[in-house]
Amino acid sequence: MRRSILTAATAVAATLALAACSGGEEPAAEESAAAPELEGSLTVWVDETRIDIFTELAEDYSDERGIEMEVVQKASGDIREEFVQQVPTGKGPDVVVGAHDWTGEFVTNGVVQPIELGDKAASFSDVSVAAYTYDGAVYGVPYAVENIALVRNDDLVSDTPATFDELVAQNDDTGADYPVVIQQGDEGDAYHLYPLQTSFGAPVFAQNADGSYSPELALGGDAGDAFAEYLGELGDQGVLDPAIDGEKAKQLFLDGKTPYMVTGPWYAAEFTAADMNISVLPVPSAGGEPAEPFVGVQGAFISSKTENALVANDFVTNYLGSADVQLRLAEAGGRAPASTEAAGQVDDVIMQQFSEAAGTSPMPSIPEMGSVWQYWGVTEVELIQGKAKDPATSWNTMVENIQGAIDG
Repeated sequence: MRRSILTAATAVAATLALAACSGGEEPAAEESAAAPELEGSLTVWVDETRIDIFTELAEDYSDERGIEMEVVQKASGDIREEFVQQVPTGKGPDVVVGAHDWTGEFVTNGVVQPIELGDKAASFSDVSVAAYTYDGAVYGVPYAVENIALVRNDDLVSDTPATFDELVAQNDDTGADYPVVIQQGDEGDAYHLYPLQTSFGAPVFAQNADGSYSPELALGGDAGDAFAEYLGELGDQGVLDPAIDGEKAKQLFLDGKTPYMVTGPWYAAEFTAADMNISVLPVPSAGGEPAEPFVGVQGAFISSKTENALVANDFVTNYLGSADVQLRLAEAGGRAPASTEAAGQVDDVIMQQFSEAAGTSPMPSIPEMGSVWQYWGVTEVELIQGKAKDPATSWNTMVENIQGAIDG
C-alpha cells in the first residue's frame, strides 16, 4: 500500500491544475540500486499548475524510497515571495518547484543551497543548466524548457525564407492581411521581440562562458542602434503594431489572417486543438546573427534550511532528474524535458520543434534584470510608432535609464 501523501492547499482555487499523468515507468532499477539509504520526510511546495503531477510523483517516490512526503500547494502569485519569507524562520519547505529566473533572488537572500550535479549535469541540455547557474554554482535541477519560436500555418505557406525580411516579402505572394504577427500591446512586449534583437548582436546582458549572465548591459552600442532603426522600419511597414496584443495576435492566426506568429507552446496548443496544420521553426534572423529567444526553465530548488539535505538532493537530482520522470512531467505540462535523454524520446512533434528552436539564452535571473522591463517595452513601442525623432538616441536614452536604475 502506498504511504499517504498530505496535500495542503491554499485558498486559491486550482483553476490551472494540470491533469495527473496516469502512465510512465519508474526510474531505472540501476539508479534505485545506487541510491543511498534514506530515511525521514520531505516537504515540497508547488503551485496550482503542477499540484496533480507532483502529488503523483511524490507518491511513487515514497513507495520507492520509503520517505514520508508532503506536497503543499501554494498560489502561483505567492509561492516565490512566501518561500523567501518563510525559509529564514524554519517554516519553509525542503524543496520548492519553480522557474529558473527566481535563482538570483533566492541566492541573494540566502534561501537556497548549491546543488552538486557532478556527472549528472551532462544529462541535461546546456541551456537548462546555465539557467540555474549563478556565480559559478548551480542552484536548481531543471526538468522542463519553454521558449517562443515561429509558428507557421502550413495550409497557407509550405516554405519559410531564411531571413526575417524575406519572410515579410513573402507576403507579396501569400496575400494575407499580415505577413507575421508578434504580440505587443500598449506597453510593448520586449520578450516577444527579443529574437529579432539578438539577431542584431544586442543581447540584454553579456553572458559568461558557462552561459550565466554578468550584470554588464550589452543591448547598446552600434548593434542596439541598428535594432532600434529596424523597429521603426517594421512599424512603418505595418509589420509591428502595438494595437495587436497576445489575444488579437492569436485570433488573427486562428482566422488565417497571417501565415506566421511568433509565440510559445501555450498558444500552439490552441492551434493544434483547432485542428490547424502547423509547424514550429526557429525565428529567422533579421540582423545577420542567430535569433535567440529567451529560454525559460522549470526545476526544483533545495532550501538552505532543510534538515534532510540527503533526501532533498536524492529527490530533485536522482528522481526528478531521471529521464522517465522528466517524460512524465513533459506529458503533464506540455513542455520539452530538460533531460537530453528524455527529449530524445518525446514523440510530440510540436514539442520537439519548440525544443529545437530553443537556442542558448536563458532568461536572465540576475537581480539587475528587474531594472530592465520598465523602460524596454515602452521604448520599443515609441520606435514602432515612429515617435522617436532619432531611433538611436531614443534607444541610448533607454540604456542610460536602465543603467541608472541598476546603479541606483
